[in-house]
Amino acid sequence: MLNPLTPWRRFLARPNDDHVKVFGVAILVAMICAAFVSTAAVALKPLQDAHLEAERAARMAQMLDTLPGMREVMEEAGVDALETRVVEMATGTFVTDIDPDSFDVQAAANDPEQSTAIPSDADIAGLHRRADHALVHLLERDGALLLVVLPVQGTGYQSTIRAMLALEPDLNTIAALTITEQGETPGIGARVQDPAWQALWPGRQVADENGNIVISVVRGTATAPYEVDGISGATATSNGVANMLRYWLGDHGYGPFLDRLATEGL
Repeated sequence: MLNPLTPWRRFLARPNDDHVKVFGVAILVAMICAAFVSTAAVALKPLQDAHLEAERAARMAQMLDTLPGMREVMEEAGVDALETRVVEMATGTFVTDIDPDSFDVQAAANDPEQSTAIPSDADIAGLHRRADHALVHLLERDGALLLVVLPVQGTGYQSTIRAMLALEPDLNTIAALTITEQGETPGIGARVQDPAWQALWPGRQVADENGNIVISVVRGTATAPYEVDGISGATATSNGVANMLRYWLGDHGYGPFLDRLATEGL
């Protein structure tokens, strides 16, 4: 019976400069490294996800703290966090059979059975697919809406930009825009996360008098209520943020939900 170690011993007995041995060792090292990296990635993913979720929650809290009087309003309403609900994107209606605490929007967007392909002419945010359901965060008092926060994402210059867009009760005035995740060029496009640039967004209007979504980031100085100063040297990133907001506020994004909220309330 052939000893299974015999081929391995013959392989090791080859000269170190033998091409077969060099190639074989290289393959073995690559396979071992690949297995180690894959195992580490799987093992660390829950920790990475938890870290990202904690960072998003911290940025949400930071955003609320920038809104004048918001913490006082929340204390009066007896809440310390916004209410999170699930919305069906196509109809804009709330759904109750999906748990918002366990719903993974990104996983749903990657699942053909839980998402919808975005038509090319509507995909100005460069996402390709959109989950059929989304999470929205609401603050209300005595049945009246005080704030709605919409998670949004889109393609920037070299990364996916994720943000929280807070709208005032008129659903047309931006209360805050907080970039929660980005991988743009450090010192240039990454400045979308600077507090100074994000401070330019409150008070901006997302639509014109005809209801058209026109919010934009412009080169130079903004001159209209729906314009925000662009970032010098980061035109692609600035346009990515504008396109992201126009997509999510439009008919294929949160448009049906915002329309229903405006006409029917909570």
